[in-house]
Amino acid sequence: MSYKIETDGFLNDLDRVVRARRQISEHLNKVAETLAQAESASEKASGKLGLEREIEDLAVASKNLRQGAFRLLVLGDMKRGKSTFLNALIGENLLPSDVNPCTALLTILKYGAEKTVTVYFNDGKPPEPIDFKSFKQRYTIAPEEAKELEQKQQQAFPDVSHAVVEYPLPLLEKGVEIVDSPGLNDTEARNELSLGYINNCHAILFVLRASQPCTLAERRYLENYIKDRGLSVFFLINAWDQVREGLIDPDDADEMAEAETKLRKVFHANLIDYCQVDGADLYEERVFEVSAIQALRRRIKNPAASLEGTGFAEFMGSLNTFLTQERAIAEFRQARTLARQAFARVQEAIARRIPLLDQDVEALKQRIASVEPQFGQLSGIRDEFRDEIRTMRDRKARAIADSFKTYVLNLENTFEQDFQRYQPTELQFLDFFNESKREQFTATAQQGFQQYVNDKFFAWTLTAEKELNEAFAQLSTSAARYGSSYVEVTDQITEKLTGQKIETRLGSTPDDDSPGWAKWAMGLFSLAAGNFAGAALAASGFDFKSILLNFFTTAGVSIVASAVFGAMLGPIGFVLIGLGVGALQADHARKQFTKAIKTELVKQLPQVVQAQWQPIYSAVQECFDAYEREVIKRINDDIQARKAELDNLLKQKESREIDRELELSRLNSVKSTVSTECQGLEAEYQALLLY
Repeated sequence: MSYKIETDGFLNDLDRVVRARRQISEHLNKVAETLAQAESASEKASGKLGLEREIEDLAVASKNLRQGAFRLLVLGDMKRGKSTFLNALIGENLLPSDVNPCTALLTILKYGAEKTVTVYFNDGKPPEPIDFKSFKQRYTIAPEEAKELEQKQQQAFPDVSHAVVEYPLPLLEKGVEIVDSPGLNDTEARNELSLGYINNCHAILFVLRASQPCTLAERRYLENYIKDRGLSVFFLINAWDQVREGLIDPDDADEMAEAETKLRKVFHANLIDYCQVDGADLYEERVFEVSAIQALRRRIKNPAASLEGTGFAEFMGSLNTFLTQERAIAEFRQARTLARQAFARVQEAIARRIPLLDQDVEALKQRIASVEPQFGQLSGIRDEFRDEIRTMRDRKARAIADSFKTYVLNLENTFEQDFQRYQPTELQFLDFFNESKREQFTATAQQGFQQYVNDKFFAWTLTAEKELNEAFAQLSTSAARYGSSYVEVTDQITEKLTGQKIETRLGSTPDDDSPGWAKWAMGLFSLAAGNFAGAALAASGFDFKSILLNFFTTAGVSIVASAVFGAMLGPIGFVLIGLGVGALQADHARKQFTKAIKTELVKQLPQVVQAQWQPIYSAVQECFDAYEREVIKRINDDIQARKAELDNLLKQKESREIDRELELSRLNSVKSTVSTECQGLEAEYQALLLY
């Protein structure tokens, strides 16, 4: 399947989504305001209905929609034309693409009425506004300096978190934010910084170059940090127009076709695994041959110029479908779920309140007392679910920490084969004997070992992710089951209070019928800003992947690698000395060097396991603890709101005579207003589906 769309069409579709987002946000906000006003008025009428949770959730969701953006993370090695591509996508020569490529900061490009740059720090200093010229001069480093920092595993600006560039561009105004990351062959420390943004972005734009098809660094990054992680990745093979320049006869059509066919086979073999989504092959919708420089030249001369022949029309068509349909629908579906939930809660509360208006104080007290056993059952359901979460937590924390132990201790079995790809080609063993070059030798060797350790550790996280995905899928199923039991009890409460039988709910689904807390626990909506619903776990308002990633990027993977390698240097040095100068000229030296590292590594692995087992156990526990805290808080809020609803009515009846007809009119007006807003939201959602 192939998509084509020009710039204006892309912007128009984005604008349509922005308008829909704004409208849906207003509907949610109107419902929240209506309920807040109703609760305020209820204080002087029959008492509050206990809708605080619904009001809060609706207000947060409305704000997130209003401020929401489609966030794109741009990844790629240096000198792949990332800046040129971004300028072509933006339609303006905004980012420096003809100067030093070593931009040292992760940069977020977003809309602003004025052209500004703000640098954010991680050492407690306040953000610093800075002009573009100073920004480029201060935070761009020379290639030789970048290389030196890479070898030393250091950041150029360790006190800087990131920079935000605001610019009044149409694409950014339509709700798109672009995160431009440092090059992949930059330091491991900055690679880890880029990783921290992966789970907070809606799509990754991975830029490659036709003249350098899938280098070792690119394959390494994709294999260890992208593969099997459920990420949406678009691959841009830049400079495809330069394929012709490498031909003996650029005008020979057959030679050109043969060269392109060979290149396509190479890219297909390396990228196909990253284009499988739920069993479907999306290679044609995810991989694009582009010429960023041609697209940029045309757009600078004429922003509305056709991009035919540059690959951008096809890419933008696919990106357009992804952003304005797939992602937008997922986002708006959550808003619809929240709106339906609020309306159901309002209906339920009013349906209880109206019959109770006719009860005198003593009769009301008796009815409230009669449902105490049911409130005890609700607390029992809460406690059972909490116990299940904790049991799952302890079991999975131990299993995952033990799997790490087994994984690490087995590294020795494949080390010699695995480590070959991490030995830099420029590693010169004679340098070890030259005092002036020994530091360089050590830094180069350590860099290779650092990459090996990082890749192996992050490869293992897939095991942890799989275990956690399965665990939270089970908890999602349990949440639906507990939610169903919870509804049965709340129906009993309503029946005992009102004396009216509740009709059996026919054709209802967990999406419609579960209590709000269960919907959250099942992942049917999220209140995390910028987070779209997906797997039940990821949509639950927290992200276990971020918790694990935070552990691996801050709890010491780099420190572990450095410490282990430092402990090994002495014994390895003796091995090198023992080999003799003659042997150092042969491949034999490299093999012996690898064996020496392995020998020392095996000695260190038990210490690594001992040092990291507990932190991993605790990190996994925190995933479940975060989930439990929010689930239990929501259940408690619901139980307390239901109790407060009755207590409020009793208190009002004890203090004054309630005008039944006036109250009936007021409550029905609230229900009608909420219904109207929910219908408007539903119409916006259906319009997007039909577009």
